[in-house]
Amino acid sequence: MLVARFDLAYSYGTVKEEPAARGLLLSYTVLCTTGLEAEAKIARRAGLSAVVGAGNHRRTIRVVEEAATAAECLVSFGIAGALKPGLRAGDIILSTEVVDDDRRWLSSDSLRPRISELAQQIGAIEGPVLGAQAAIATKADKRRAWRETGALAVDLESVVVARAAAALGIPFVVLRAIADPAVRELPPAALVPLKDDGTPAIGHVLASVLTRPRQLPTLIAVAREARQALQALVGPAQALNQTLTDA
Repeated sequence: MLVARFDLAYSYGTVKEEPAARGLLLSYTVLCTTGLEAEAKIARRAGLSAVVGAGNHRRTIRVVEEAATAAECLVSFGIAGALKPGLRAGDIILSTEVVDDDRRWLSSDSLRPRISELAQQIGAIEGPVLGAQAAIATKADKRRAWRETGALAVDLESVVVARAAAALGIPFVVLRAIADPAVRELPPAALVPLKDDGTPAIGHVLASVLTRPRQLPTLIAVAREARQALQALVGPAQALNQTLTDA
C-alpha cells in the first residue's frame, strides 16, 4: 500500500526509480499537487492533472495517496514564500530538490537535466525548496529558514510530493512562483485556513480584518503579490507540460 511506502520515504530521501522509469521514459503521466484551487485551475488549463490539498498537511497526504498511484511524475505546483533575499513576486522557482527540517529529497537522475534545460528556457531560478507543514510568516523565521536550509522558497505541498515520489520510485518536480518576498510579514488574515476545496474562507478573513483592522494594508499587498504570482505561473505551466508529456 502507498501509505506503508510513505512511511519508508520518511527515512529514505532519494528517489530510486523502478526499472521501467530508469532513464527510459521520455513522456510522463503527471499529477500536480496544489494548495489553492486557483493554482489547480492554472495547471489544468495547461493540460496537467491536479489535486488540491487546501494547505492542510494531512489532507494533502490523503489526496496524494489516493491519486498518485496512476502517476509517473509528481509535481508540486503553485505559489510560494521566498526565503532567499532579493526574490520578488512573480519570480519562478524550478526545482528537483526538496528539504525539510532534517531530510533532503532529490528527484531522479534521468529527469534533472531536462528540468535544468527548462529552467534556462523559461528564465526560472533553480535551487532547493523547503517543504513545511505550516506557513513561515515572519521575516525572522524566513531569515532563519534561509540560513539553516539554503532553500530558495517554502511551500506546504512539496514535502508531501517528494515523499510520495520516493515511496513510488518516480521522479518529482517543484514549479513555484514567488508570492510573498522574504521581507514580507504575513498578517493574521493571510494565515486563515482555506476551505476544503482550496478557496479562501472569506468570512473568517473578514472577521480577522475586523478584529485587527491595521493589518488591512499589508493584506492588500499580500493579495496583490499572490495575484502576480498566479499570473506568472501560466506560461511555465504550459512549458512544463510540454517538457514532461511530449515524447
